[in-house]
Parts: sequence; structure tokens; C-alpha cells
Amino acid sequence: MSDTTPAPVDDTVPDDDAASAMQDDERDESSFALFEGDEGRLDEHQRRALVALLRHSYVSSRTHPDEWRAVLDAEYQLRSRLNDLFLELHVDRDREVAWKRQARSESQRRAFPTLLRDLPYTREETIVLVYLRMRLRADARPGPDQVVVDRSEILGHVAGFRPATATDRTRDEGRVAKAVERLVTARILIRTSDPDRFRVASVVEVLLPLERLLELDAWLRTTTAQTDATTTGGEPTDGDDPGLPTDTDTDTDDEGETEA
Repeated sequence: MSDTTPAPVDDTVPDDDAASAMQDDERDESSFALFEGDEGRLDEHQRRALVALLRHSYVSSRTHPDEWRAVLDAEYQLRSRLNDLFLELHVDRDREVAWKRQARSESQRRAFPTLLRDLPYTREETIVLVYLRMRLRADARPGPDQVVVDRSEILGHVAGFRPATATDRTRDEGRVAKAVERLVTARILIRTSDPDRFRVASVVEVLLPLERLLELDAWLRTTTAQTDATTTGGEPTDGDDPGLPTDTDTDTDDEGETEA
């Protein structure tokens, strides 16, 4: 008489479907490999967006359209990768711009290591930034980066903040020229085919929200009035003014792009 008792089932041995699923998972984890030994978890478009965020002051739909779309599609993954580097990702979908900032430790005893250079703007750079923000506010046209300014406009505006005792116009104009170049490098001013005309990047609205704009404008006018009232001669104070409010992290290794 034959034994019809069913054999015990070994639950530790995966069936064919489970084994196939495990193999699919392994393939999914390695499907983004772009070179030998690549263990990255982002696809190529996402990686290019991450590199653009790290290299540039910001990524926008105008300056980096492909990378901007990747930011929208993979915001969570990119935020996670930046967080691993003690950086925060900020995305403004209305203005179509994304940028990074240094994360701040809540503990005063242990600061995070930094990748960004936290450089305050000079007095001239701050005056130009406030002027550009006001131009955007007064002359907002449809579409991003549509407001155009001339170098002569910028020089004339900054001259209005020059102390009465400042007589070296060549030196002062040289400082304004350096301020313009730094803002071009940061892609806040965008070159055009005319070397003396620039488009104003909409990212200025992010850097200087209305409250901050009014605060800086009042600060500039107050310090200028104080300088005129207290200076009796000699060289005026310029450069990195110790009273200037600290600016956000700014990259200075970008190259300004040129547009027609």
C-alpha cells in the first residue's frame, strides 16, 4: 500500500515567481548604471540636474530647460542627494527656478561641513541687486528674464549712492564694473549680444523678496546719509561693508551665458 501523505513544504525555498521577482529587483537597482562599477540610483537626466544644481547658483526653465524638467520629475530624489551633502533644495514652480542652500545645524556646538562659499555682497553689488529687483517689480513683462538694463543705467543708479566726498570716479566705476561681472557670473545678469546690455534673471525675486528688498533699500539710504553727515575728508568706506546684512550662499565659479 502506497504512502499518500503529502511531503512537507519547505517555505525557505522561493518558488519560481519569487525568484523571478528578486532578479527583477536586482535589475531595477542596477538599470541606471552608466559606467563600469556604477552603483548610482539616479538616471542620467537626474544626475545631470544634480550636477547643474551643484555647479550653478540656480537652475531655471530658461537657463537649463532639460535639467529643470528633471528637477520637477525627481524633486524628492534630488532633495535626498543634496541633503546627504548638508544642502537644501528649494524649488519655486511659479518662477520656474530651483536652487540650493547650505543646511544650518540646530545645534550650536556642531556645525555642518560646508561646500558653499558664504560670501557677502559688496556695497556696490548690493546697490545693483536692489536696483535690479526694483526694475523687475516696476517693469514685469510676460515671461521670465524679459527686463533689460543698460550698463549706463546701473552706473547712474550706483552714482546716486556715492558719498559727497568721493571724487575718484574712475575707481568707483571700476568697482561697479566688478559688481556687474560678479552678478553675470552668478547668472543674475544675463549677457546679450550687446556687451553693455543685460537681461535681469527672474531669480532676483527669489533672492530679494519684497520684505528683504525694502529692508536693504532703507539700509542703503540710511548708511549713505550717515556717511555724508559724518565724513570730513579722506577715502570713503567701500568694499565688504561690515554693516551689510549677510547674503545667502553664492557660487562664484559659473560662467555667464550670452543671449542674442
